[in-house]
Amino acid sequence: MIGERVKKYRKEAGMTLTELADRAGVAKSYLSALERNIQKNPSVQFLEKIAVVLNISIDHLLKDNVNEPSTKAAENLDNEWKKLVLEAMESGISKEEFRNFLEYNKWKIGQK
Repeated sequence: MIGERVKKYRKEAGMTLTELADRAGVAKSYLSALERNIQKNPSVQFLEKIAVVLNISIDHLLKDNVNEPSTKAAENLDNEWKKLVLEAMESGISKEEFRNFLEYNKWKIGQK
């Protein structure tokens, strides 16, 4: 269950329910209901917020056994980058909009 995984990773991170809810910008009551398996179908946006704060991929919350390849970029993801990602998510930017920006930026660099 997703709620059990959220609780497991939250505890591994040494966070209380309140801390995780506050840092992720989600309702504590909803998070509590999820962890107690009362709420069973959280949105992807909700899970993304939780995953970012817990410093895990969303796959960790969705699947039992996740083996992510370690990449240099992931290892070098510092707190400033994490804050930028959270800020982008909170501003309402979608993944597709962010991907479009990256593609445009790559194209722009290639034009030089």
